[in-house]
Amino acid sequence: MTSVWELANPQLRNLAVYEPGKPIEETARELGVDPSTIIKLASNENPLGPSPKALQAMRAALENAHLYPDGSGFYLRKAIAAKLSVAPENVILGNGSNEVIEFLGHAFLNPGDDVITCQYAFIVYKLLATAFNVRTIETPSPDYKQNLDATLDAITTKTRIIFIPNPNNPTGTLISQRAIDSFMSRVPDSIIVVFDEAYFEFLDDPPDTLRFVRDGRNVVVLRTFSKIHGLAGVRIGYAIAPPPMTEVLHKTRQPFNVNSIAHAAAIAALDDEAHLRETKRVIDEGRAYLQEQFAEMQIPFVRAAANFLMVNVGNGCAVFQKLLQRKIIVRPLKGYGLPEWLRISVGTMEENRQLIAALRDIRRSD
Repeated sequence: MTSVWELANPQLRNLAVYEPGKPIEETARELGVDPSTIIKLASNENPLGPSPKALQAMRAALENAHLYPDGSGFYLRKAIAAKLSVAPENVILGNGSNEVIEFLGHAFLNPGDDVITCQYAFIVYKLLATAFNVRTIETPSPDYKQNLDATLDAITTKTRIIFIPNPNNPTGTLISQRAIDSFMSRVPDSIIVVFDEAYFEFLDDPPDTLRFVRDGRNVVVLRTFSKIHGLAGVRIGYAIAPPPMTEVLHKTRQPFNVNSIAHAAAIAALDDEAHLRETKRVIDEGRAYLQEQFAEMQIPFVRAAANFLMVNVGNGCAVFQKLLQRKIIVRPLKGYGLPEWLRISVGTMEENRQLIAALRDIRRSD
């Protein structure tokens, strides 16, 4: 009998499957505890949950769950465009911004092409490239920071897409406006530059990459409702790009790729400035507290701009397991080539304090 792997595309044989943060429910089952007692600081989610306005909008939208959603996402694209001072034609919606990354692969990648990203970048870029039988070039990240000069040096005649996550996940580091402007003045127009800005709203002084979209450059800016808006569970993200680019990407999009509950939630979330301000306040306060505590405990960490921190605990997988036994989920980074490190999301102040107490207890035990 023919093996299914003989039928499958050969590059899939060695393709690693993306491993998300360990779910609360699974951890609760393993430990035999109530899920409400588990603290999850693994997936950079909003510790305050969704906007109350978004919750209300989702409940109302359920009444029409028997109807297909607006396939064009007309009202959400219009709302995003108004918020960002672009045209609705600049906006394309995705089932999370990850889906838009997949659109890019379908639209612009062919076997034998190259994509470029930095060392320790979001692993989905490499998984996408492998799935499309494309080579990933990873440029060095000294001190865990992206080096855009090295990115320029890595360009080949086969380079089609450059991914620039900013801030980067999992390191949390940020590229300056000056570095971005210098890079964009030198990158060939034939290459598509993708700025992945999932954590944009957490920044005090965010770089302006939409200027390149308005100038008609081959630039795609990815944003999401999963992080500060607290809508990770309904999977809704988007990209801003010049209209010719979004026109191409729409050709790769499945009909009704974003559900109507997500549409309603996202429109309401965009309108809830108070929820965004409170979330950012909680994250800023919590990140400062955690950095202060890690410094006091002499645990090395990378100063971050988003809602998570990367910390060196010596043996990431071992400390992950010890925290798990204390009902706290974090993210080990062995899969990123960082076996000594954990990524820890900023939680509520009470959750942050419990994490620090657990780490202190583990260090005493060791």
